[in-house]
Amino acid sequence: MKKYSRLVVQWGLTMLFALVVFLFWNIKYPFVLSYQEQFQLFLANGSYFREALAVPGGLARYLAEWFGQLYISFTAGAIVLAVAYVLIQRLVWRLCCKVFESEGNQPLTAYYPLTFLPSVLLWVLMGDESVLLAYGVSLVVCLMAMCVWPVTLRWQLPAAAVLIPLVYWIAGPMVLMVAVFVALRLLASNKGRGLLVGVAVILWAVACILLSANITPYPTDRLLAGIGYYRLLATHPLLMALIPLLCALLPFLLRMLPAIRACKTRYASFATFTLLTAVAAAILVADAYDPQKYELMEYDHLVRTKQWDAIVAKAEKHHPDLPMSVCANNLALAMNGQLGDRIFEFYQHGSEGLLPPFQKHFTSDQLTGEVAFYLGLVNTAQRLAMESMEALPDQRKSVRVVKRLAETNLINGQYDVARKYLKLLQQTMFYRDWARQMEALLADEDKINVHPLYGWLRKSRLDNNFLYSEDEADKACGQLLMKNPENMMAVQYLLMMPLLDGDLDRFMQYDQVVNEQIEYHPRAVQEAVAFACMQARRPVPPGTVNPVVLRSLDGFMRAWQDGPQSTALDAYKNTVWYYLTVGQSNIQRR
Repeated sequence: MKKYSRLVVQWGLTMLFALVVFLFWNIKYPFVLSYQEQFQLFLANGSYFREALAVPGGLARYLAEWFGQLYISFTAGAIVLAVAYVLIQRLVWRLCCKVFESEGNQPLTAYYPLTFLPSVLLWVLMGDESVLLAYGVSLVVCLMAMCVWPVTLRWQLPAAAVLIPLVYWIAGPMVLMVAVFVALRLLASNKGRGLLVGVAVILWAVACILLSANITPYPTDRLLAGIGYYRLLATHPLLMALIPLLCALLPFLLRMLPAIRACKTRYASFATFTLLTAVAAAILVADAYDPQKYELMEYDHLVRTKQWDAIVAKAEKHHPDLPMSVCANNLALAMNGQLGDRIFEFYQHGSEGLLPPFQKHFTSDQLTGEVAFYLGLVNTAQRLAMESMEALPDQRKSVRVVKRLAETNLINGQYDVARKYLKLLQQTMFYRDWARQMEALLADEDKINVHPLYGWLRKSRLDNNFLYSEDEADKACGQLLMKNPENMMAVQYLLMMPLLDGDLDRFMQYDQVVNEQIEYHPRAVQEAVAFACMQARRPVPPGTVNPVVLRSLDGFMRAWQDGPQSTALDAYKNTVWYYLTVGQSNIQRR
């Protein structure tokens, strides 16, 4: 290939790769970016920067968190990741070229697609949501250091004395990749003294990591694994070690492959390696991203952004059956005032699908806190927010939680505490304007009282030190109803909880309490009242049940006489009667 043709082919493949990565994160899994963005709190101040510089790899984490702020925009976040993957690929290619420079202009273009392998493996690794962008940033920093590392033997020890500690403090233990690459390059060019110097460079890199344990508050094993590389190291520690090792070895592995000089053979080899790399990437990436796990992240993002219609539309297509997704869908139905009419159109997990129990997990407790917040259990929402942030495995702060804590304290009238959280948010890039708007409310209670959300919650919240057992969440909903009969979400949850637990007697008691306050007769309530009256052999109270519902109940009972396996019952799958009699197993197979 001529030089111009080679550049066109190489950059064409690189840009195609960047486009695929961009579309993957912007269209296929954009909500993962929101998931990552919410679990950090990047502060644009000097103390936060100094705190980052105080630990090995802190600067790489600082840069990663700065770019992580951009994840609030899916397009910007996808561009960040596409650029990171392309940078890694191009730096690996640059290293390959440098290794081959000593042997003349050997044609490498045929092997160009193989330089995408580290980026592909990073793509696979990031299927684990615990792997953070700091890992990729550290990889880029170390690759840059490898590209500028001097070649001359006599400069190796002085360069190592300065650059190894510097790169380690910037990028963390991935500096070992730099040391291995330098050692291999010295061994390839100066087998005698080069081997001794290379071993010395590796030992110096290890010594820097071990010595840092004496000046940082982290154990040695944590420093070796990387402080900011992951949120929870559980699933892919070997792959995290393999990627930097591959970056260091790949230039020398390609050097061992035979030279391809014939033009037609180069094109054919280039096409073959491109196809093999693309197939491997498609298989590995598809396997790395668990659809169920990322479905939960999507529901969490939709709840966070209050896209209630989108949640219901998604549930209508995919019929969620995981506890968190069921909870999100029920919340969306309640926010749209449809819970009493449509709840049994979807799979249910008992009353825990309405208000899940406390689990001390940073994702599930945030969703439970969202339900409590919109119900009016403001203190419970505040407690769950604090618990979810304290449960973060990497001990970082969450911008989403800080925002919620500012809201709950503002609603409760704890203005000094609310101002503290708002001051933090004013030091961020994308929450600064919101925080300033909220701070303006602190001086004017009338504005808070007329606010469409905060004023309503201030009116609806339980303002005493009310505590409830998780087994008595319905009692909390009853208290909310007594405080504000217009709290329709509390009404919906109060009546649906006993139905989801299969307790008709308790439901009838609650229905009577509700009817003393307001008239509320959605479809599920009418069906439950009709069914309870039929079981008790007493007449249905006048005006509470539509005649159409009564006729439908008669049809259900005729179908039920043929047994629970009767196909005639399929016409009643969306009813209270089917839920209470046939059960969930058949509903899930719908």
